[in-house]
Amino acid sequence: MNKLERDLINNLQGGFPICAHPFQVLADRLGYDEETIIDGVKNLIADGYVSRFGPLYNTERLGGAVTLAAIAVPSDRFDEVAEQVNAFDEVAHNYAREDALNMWFVILAEDEKKLQHVITRIENATGLQVLSFPKEREYFLELHLEVPDQ
Repeated sequence: MNKLERDLINNLQGGFPICAHPFQVLADRLGYDEETIIDGVKNLIADGYVSRFGPLYNTERLGGAVTLAAIAVPSDRFDEVAEQVNAFDEVAHNYAREDALNMWFVILAEDEKKLQHVITRIENATGLQVLSFPKEREYFLELHLEVPDQ
């Protein structure tokens, strides 16, 4: 990871300027030009340091529905099922766990009825039962991971 990438990761956590030219604001703050900042963010994504760059919305406050879902996937089918699950636009992210329920993912939909429809479609596509764990209580934890110079 180069200095620009470290600077970006260390300075993009916890907020992004909301204005007409946010990358210019970051460039001024970090001592780069705007194009370098934009290219740097693109490279963070392309190189796999960042899997997603964009806003986080409170789906429920906007009238939508969200759940954390899990599937027990046979190990020899994990990659196949991951591809099937990730093909759904409503799946926000997907990750592996070392447990009987070894695939976990977040589903976001316009409402509860559509959320249940997505779960059914995933079950039909994979042939596996999807367990839904809707949020009972919300907690806000801000985690800031500083990337040190090497």
